[in-house]
Amino acid sequence: MPSSSVLGSVLLAPSPAEQKYDFKYYLASAAAGGICCSITHGALCPVDVVKTRVQLDPVKYNSGLIGGMRQVVAEEGAMALTTGLGATAFGYFVQGWIKFGGVEFFKIQALNAVGEEKAWNNKTAIYLGSSAAAETIADIFLCPLEAVRIRSVSDPNFCDGLADGFGKMLKADGIGGFYAGLFPMFFKQVPYTMAKFAVQGETADAAYASMGKTPSELSSTTNLAISLGSGVIAGVAAAIISHPADTLLSKINKAGAGGDGPMMTRMMNIAREVGFVNLCTVGLLPRCVMIGTLTAGQFGLFDTVMPLLGASKFHFHDPNSH
Repeated sequence: MPSSSVLGSVLLAPSPAEQKYDFKYYLASAAAGGICCSITHGALCPVDVVKTRVQLDPVKYNSGLIGGMRQVVAEEGAMALTTGLGATAFGYFVQGWIKFGGVEFFKIQALNAVGEEKAWNNKTAIYLGSSAAAETIADIFLCPLEAVRIRSVSDPNFCDGLADGFGKMLKADGIGGFYAGLFPMFFKQVPYTMAKFAVQGETADAAYASMGKTPSELSSTTNLAISLGSGVIAGVAAAIISHPADTLLSKINKAGAGGDGPMMTRMMNIAREVGFVNLCTVGLLPRCVMIGTLTAGQFGLFDTVMPLLGASKFHFHDPNSH
């Protein structure tokens, strides 16, 4: 059989009864998740640099996404837009590995526990629960890398790379410095991921239902288009929901932000200083552009990489549909 036919056949996702979801499947989904998150977050590093600058200093960076990029390049050179790239690519590979692999694991375990019909009827709750659990675990690994990235973006002279940044943060702030943003990261990432996977899953399911088809009955091109379209919608929804906590996370990693005292006190001080409306709106447009693009890219890449690793993505199946 030609290689193109083999690839085409594995792009068609079978129902749960037709594929064995075992350790190899979870390994493939974790690897695909790591690859897609690392590539998308790395590619959007310049957008993230500008977004973080806007959140940290909205008075100086007040000319939008493109204007902010021009301002950074004019003042610091083009390479400034790649600040934190190493921490971003590595950190989100680890996070994507745990997040996407974890979501697949928890979804399938839920189906095995309650059966296909109950899983179909409660798939929104399963999307929400599995993504919350996976993201919580992933954030514990991501937080130190994100702390180094934000510190390097807020102070371009802070370090010369990921390893150097780790060493300097450890010396200056101790282990606790790496986890200063853990709780705001939970507040940001967990609702974001819950919205991302639930909205994407429901949007994709609605698209398939409107066509009266299952993924296995459609071409790989159509499935990819559904992944990309549902990813954009999910990304924008997730960006809006998580933006206030994203602003807090950016600010709390800036040296001296929020004064002294416990984490919650510092967060409340920052929230009061910034104001609720600004927390929700400053930097939101570039973040919607970034997250909408990023999420579409992630789901598109995930659904492309999975068959290359010999697996077909799990989909909930309505047992009464056929």
